[in-house]
Amino acid sequence: MKVKLVTGLLQTRADAERAVERVMSCGYRRDTISVVMSHAARDQHVESGTSAKAADVGRGGAAGAAVVTFAALGTSAAFPGLGLVAAGPIEAALAGAASAAGGLVGALVAAGIPEHRARVYETGLQQGAILVGVHAQSQRDAEILEMILEYAGAENVRSDTALKRPYDSFI
Repeated sequence: MKVKLVTGLLQTRADAERAVERVMSCGYRRDTISVVMSHAARDQHVESGTSAKAADVGRGGAAGAAVVTFAALGTSAAFPGLGLVAAGPIEAALAGAASAAGGLVGALVAAGIPEHRARVYETGLQQGAILVGVHAQSQRDAEILEMILEYAGAENVRSDTALKRPYDSFI
């Protein structure tokens, strides 16, 4: 199977953290999960409390790692030409596309997102949403990751699978 990037837009930091926590509970490491948001959204979502939560050593496991992922956005790759900040594997694709003339849509396409979905994500990112993406290890994982993102409240989850999925009862 070709590795499939599963992505979705989340409206709040809490929803995005919940999605990252669930993905990590399925065995995915923090460094395999991409998080992208606009600079303005970072200022709103990340700096409004994540640093205090990240300092809380009482949090552990996936929950603590999700908070650390968001705290890392404060120091991760910034793409001023695109108006984005990103953490995770998607950084490299965005870095290569940031200098290209394709703008945000071109950068997302370079990251492996189909153009029609990249346009939807561009609008969402400009409106303050958070893009979460994970490279699925198998088709079954892709279906589970799609459900995890949907159940966490993600919109426009990339889904090439059938509408009825046999794994709904596991989440």
